[in-house]
Order: sequence, then structure tokens, then C-alpha cells
Amino acid sequence: MISANDFELADATVTVATANGRQVLPALWLRERTLDEAARDATTGQRFFNPHELPADLSLTDVAAKADGFTATFSDGFTSDFRFADLALGIDGDASPVERRSWLAEEGPGEIHDWQRLEASAAETRRCLGQFLERGFVILRNTPTERNSILSVARHFGFVRETNFGSYFEVYSRPVSNDLAYRPVPLAPHTDNPYRDPVPGIQLLHCLVNETTGGQSTLVDSLSVCERMRKEDPDGYRLLTEIPVGFRFRDPDTHLYDRHPMIETDHDGCPTGIHYSPRLDETPLLDAETMVAFHRARQRLGQLLGDARFELRFTLKPGELMMFDNNRVLHGRTGYDPSEGMRHLQGCYIDRDAPESLYRMLSATKTERTEAA
Repeated sequence: MISANDFELADATVTVATANGRQVLPALWLRERTLDEAARDATTGQRFFNPHELPADLSLTDVAAKADGFTATFSDGFTSDFRFADLALGIDGDASPVERRSWLAEEGPGEIHDWQRLEASAAETRRCLGQFLERGFVILRNTPTERNSILSVARHFGFVRETNFGSYFEVYSRPVSNDLAYRPVPLAPHTDNPYRDPVPGIQLLHCLVNETTGGQSTLVDSLSVCERMRKEDPDGYRLLTEIPVGFRFRDPDTHLYDRHPMIETDHDGCPTGIHYSPRLDETPLLDAETMVAFHRARQRLGQLLGDARFELRFTLKPGELMMFDNNRVLHGRTGYDPSEGMRHLQGCYIDRDAPESLYRMLSATKTERTEAA
């Protein structure tokens, strides 16, 4: 993360130390970030000007140091104050407020958070969200077990995303159903709804009743699996990041289809998650040699996802809920015998950006909250 100490002022130049070395801040880059009241709306923070209309040869003519930043004068005569903290945020860009950490099954589920405490305390909510952003999942206990109560939990963290399954969906054994999730069969680790655009970002699964000895929940950190895959088979890993795979869902009322590479990466080429659902995927038509290579890579990916080193298993009890990043952390379950008793879960989705937004707001200083208001 960039700090105030990383900036240097010299003559009419501002530089900053980054991971790639010291870099000059261009006048155009600075100018579009001005917070001057003549250039931005005080309420929304949105610009009154279009930065693409600035002259391409814009330059700095003077830079004067201030306590927390500097005053810059531009070649077109415009002058503005800049704070190092604001510029650091612009340089870090989309960096997560919490560093992601890959994990293995041996670490267990981690702290199980008490819903009643989260509901009553912003500090507890922030702490829970920090662990969620770090590991990609959290488990809550002491939640209400009335039907639909999952929605109140979901709305604590974000906005519920409604799909063709409704604002929430029921997970219990039904002999005739439009998805295998509603049968007692085992489900390998998978991504929910990879046939959508966009794919649901975060899923919540809430246990209302569990009277069976089977039906254990499973979670796998795709970051750990991708790390292993890239080390073992760099060429196979590359194929999984490049070749788009089709995913399809059909029932009497719906026909959804979309394509994604099985391994999702960011703009730096780092893995961020997996689109994986072998019940639904459709391999594209490839030449024979590429098909075999792709198949072997996909086969190894599936083996790693089911490897006990990566697959965390546990039993969700009534009143417990797991919330997980639907692309980063794949989920599944072991099979169960419905004749033993009832196993009833409810699930729903929220967008991926909501918990991170809430974490940033809860982490803001009193001054930052006042300025935002």
C-alpha cells in the first residue's frame, strides 16, 4: 500500500515509489483527480468536467509542499491542492482493503461468528467481514431458523440478488426438481450458476433443520488449488485460463447460457477464482491435440478440487449459516439418506462488492465518514 512517505516533490515534479520503482505522476493523471470545489460537486464528488477534453500537452509548472500534500499549478493556469492520502488511494486502485490469504483444509473453518453479536455491533461486523475478505468465507451461528430469515442476514451484508429461483431457494430432497442440488446425491465442489452473466458473487446457505448423518458441507479455496495447478502443470493451467467453456441451464421456464474460462484471473494474471460445474459445462470444439491437453488439465483440476488436502468438510447445524465467495470458494456436499430425517437449507445470493464496500465504510475514520456525508 502506498503511504505519504512514498511521495517526493522536486521542482515541478511529483514522484512516488511503487512496486515497479519510482514513478513520475503525469500532469493529466493529477488533474483528473483534483478535488477543487470548482471542478467537483460537493455532494456527489462527481466531476463538472470531462478529463478527456484536457490538452494532451498539459504539464506542471509549479509544486509547493503542504502539511499533508502539495499545491500544484498546471500549464493552463489551473491550481489545485492534493492530499497524499487521496493520491495513494488512486494509485492502489482496486486493491482490496484486506489481503487475500489462501488456505488448506487442515486449518479448519476458523472462527464461527455469533450472529446476534454481529447484528448489534458494527465492530463485530467489521471483524467478521475482514475474515471473509481474507479467506473467502465465514460461518455464522445463533441465527434465527424461521423460514426466510436468511434474507435478514443477507441484507445485513448487502443487497439480495433475485434469480429465476427467487429471492431465496429451498434446498431439501425433492424427487422431481430442476437441479441436482435438490436431490440427496453428493455434489462435488462447484461454482453456483456459472451460466449467468454476471455469475452471482456471494452465496449464503442457511441450515434450518438437519436430522441426517450425511450431507456434510464442503468448501475448497480455489486460490490454493490454482497455486498447486500452476506449479504442477503451467501449460495446462494456461489452457484453463484461456479457453472459454460453455455453461448451460434449462428447465421448462428458463434457458441460460454463458461462457467463461475455468480459471479466472485479474489484469495482472493472478487467479481470482474458478468457474467449475461438471454437471453443466460444455467443452468447445478444439483440435484433437488441444482437446487432449485441455481434458488432462481439466481432469487434474477436478482431482485437486476433491483432494482432502484442499476440501474442508463440516456439518452445518440448525441456526448455522455459511457465506462464501461463489467463484473463489467452491462448495459442495456429501450424499445423505432422506429416510433418516429432514435436511432443509435455504440459500440466496448477494453481489460480491457489497461486503467489501461495507468493510470500507466501517473502517473509515470519523473524519472520512463526515467528509463522505
